[in-house]
Amino acid sequence: MADRFERHRQAWTPAEIQKLHVLIAKGMGLKSIAKALTRSEESTKARAKLDKLKIAKMR
Repeated sequence: MADRFERHRQAWTPAEIQKLHVLIAKGMGLKSIAKALTRSEESTKARAKLDKLKIAKMR
């Protein structure tokens, strides 16, 4: 594993959730959203699914 996250299993703060909603609304891709939030792609995808949000697919 090349990428290691020190924030492993950390709870999402309300500010992070709000930023996630804003970035998804802007139409950003999963990889760039995860990088902006310093979260893994898996945790970002899981949180978006929990909030019933659709992340744009970058092609």
